[in-house]
Amino acid sequence: MKPVRTSGTLTFVIINPVSGPARRGTAAERVRLAEDALEAVGLRAEILLTESEGHAHDLARHAVAAGADLVIAWGGDGTINEVGRAVAFSETAVGFVPAGSGNGLARELGIPFSPRKALAHALSRPVRQIDAAEIGGSLFFNVAGIGLDAVVAARVKRKPHAHGGLWPYVIASTREILNHKPFRFTAQIDKDVITQSALVVAIANSRQYGYGSKIAPTAKLDDGLLDLVVIEDRAFIGNLVRLPFLMTGGLHRQPGVTVRRIKEVTITCENPMPFHVDGEAHEGGTTLSVRVHPGALRVRA
Repeated sequence: MKPVRTSGTLTFVIINPVSGPARRGTAAERVRLAEDALEAVGLRAEILLTESEGHAHDLARHAVAAGADLVIAWGGDGTINEVGRAVAFSETAVGFVPAGSGNGLARELGIPFSPRKALAHALSRPVRQIDAAEIGGSLFFNVAGIGLDAVVAARVKRKPHAHGGLWPYVIASTREILNHKPFRFTAQIDKDVITQSALVVAIANSRQYGYGSKIAPTAKLDDGLLDLVVIEDRAFIGNLVRLPFLMTGGLHRQPGVTVRRIKEVTITCENPMPFHVDGEAHEGGTTLSVRVHPGALRVRA
């Protein structure tokens, strides 16, 4: 279906047909739902299906170049990140239909999990601006991390569980927390230089990874700041007893956890640092630069 301007709006819907469990609908069912939702508000749109990793980014760039007013991203955190990277810093807004495992940004924005309701939400809500962030040249909108969480993200990507969801992360985290060694890093924040060891260094634009697990309970999406969360090693039992506070929102008050509000930071380490952006694993070098881009992403939420 070619894009047609109706009521002054040019809309694209980008669907990852394989995101989430099968019960969330086949590709054809998702397309029909999108068509019905658009028809209900008098809109027609170009509905595009992704075919591979990175394709959502290419399709979203095409939409922005075509002058889209709205791009709706239907998929998990990876799909949303790809679309967001293409749309950021433009006048195009993005809407979300969460269909992945963690759905961290969608949860933070209060997006309904019913595809029908999420589509209606994206088509009816006013535009608001949220911050984007950057680490090692990669944009993210939710949470990035160095250390244990990056290793877990890489392990889950290498060996995905047949049923997806939270369980693969629980298994991988349990295995890694037994053997993972803290890394020593130096962080330069403005004129301050901090050197210490940590299991995790998380850079949070929003409060949670996904599933309601709040790595940075005080973070806000639109305050022009990032939360730098450093979790020190407290041996196996000490690390284990802090885990429940991820779900209750009290992690920042636990022993060995520090939070700093920052606009930018440069992190260095003797060894290359694997990191993740919005749950997608990356290989990093011995220096990673982080900064916030206030109000860089326009969202319908």
